[in-house]
Amino acid sequence: MKTYDWIVVGGGITGAALGYELAKVGFSVLLLEKDVNPQNATRYSYGGLAYWSGTTELTRQLCSEGIAKHRILSEELETDTEFRELDLILTIDATEDPEKIASAYSHFAIPPKLLNTKEACEVEPLLNPDSINGVLTVKHGHINPELTAQGYTQAMIRLGGEIQIAEVLGFLQEKQRILGVKTANETYQSANVVVCAGGVSRSLLKAAGINIRLYFTHAELIEIPPGDVELKTLVMPAQLKRFQLEAESTKSEVEHLWEQSETEIVSYILDPGAIQFKNGRIIIGQISRTLSDRHAKIDRTTSETDLRTQVGKILPKLANLPGNWHHCLVAFSHNRLPVVGEIPNFTGIHVFSGFSNPLVFVPPLAKRFAKAQIEEDSIINQLKVS
Repeated sequence: MKTYDWIVVGGGITGAALGYELAKVGFSVLLLEKDVNPQNATRYSYGGLAYWSGTTELTRQLCSEGIAKHRILSEELETDTEFRELDLILTIDATEDPEKIASAYSHFAIPPKLLNTKEACEVEPLLNPDSINGVLTVKHGHINPELTAQGYTQAMIRLGGEIQIAEVLGFLQEKQRILGVKTANETYQSANVVVCAGGVSRSLLKAAGINIRLYFTHAELIEIPPGDVELKTLVMPAQLKRFQLEAESTKSEVEHLWEQSETEIVSYILDPGAIQFKNGRIIIGQISRTLSDRHAKIDRTTSETDLRTQVGKILPKLANLPGNWHHCLVAFSHNRLPVVGEIPNFTGIHVFSGFSNPLVFVPPLAKRFAKAQIEEDSIINQLKVS
């Protein structure tokens, strides 16, 4: 049986980028993805690159490295990631104080500019002026995450890496040492395994007796096929409820609820927003739920009604466009930083997941993670699993 240097579990943007970077520094790599056409967080991502949003020395550096990488990534991967820069519109509710909202962004690396309602509608004509009291705007990077992940995977294969379509069911394990992984039909041996399985990572690691502060939300959205409507910007609320949801659902007093079946940790939230990709398809969303069961059933009809109603208040022309409702899992951590590195008290098992700002952070961190297997990296050390 062939033994690999690294097995990467998960073929979304995190696993694909990491598989490529590990192969690039000379490791033998096997990437395992359970679906031919994954219906994951990468597939349904807005595709935004919030490179302006760094608030600490660490996040500012990663944002800077991330946008620099994305600007050359199409050439490096020999694929079109559809990278561009567009205007991000952060809507301020009609009941909110624009100056107060703007002040909350003053410590960001590039603070967004405050526009009044008239100015906002000139930038994004689809906005409903009666629903907002101005917006914040800033230049925002954007890619097609699915094409980018595919590009990373193909580049990894060109470097000698391998990919298999198979669901990882568990690990080859001798007490605290991980020796490989098990799928339904095969076992694969490796010196190292790295879990990049997004919202599935928590339960996969738990099955091996590994408990780390990695969580997931159930994200719900509607995908609208190309049509006649043109959205010029990426629209999101200035006060994102998702981050508050993540903070509330990882407090110590609710930690035990994650171990219970079919439990809603905190009440769900809806952050109304929309993005149109280069090919014309539109995604509107999103609802986020912290349900402890990753297989929990979602009431699709109610979810779709809520999404259309709330997005319709901001962008009325999108509310009734025909589209398909989708659901996926999104990983997150307790502190809005990714969970990266070798898992303490175990040998041969690593994690690369929990990204709250994934698309701008993943490329530089994947590169740093791979090089950290050869020499020390100060940033990877700051993100090590505790």
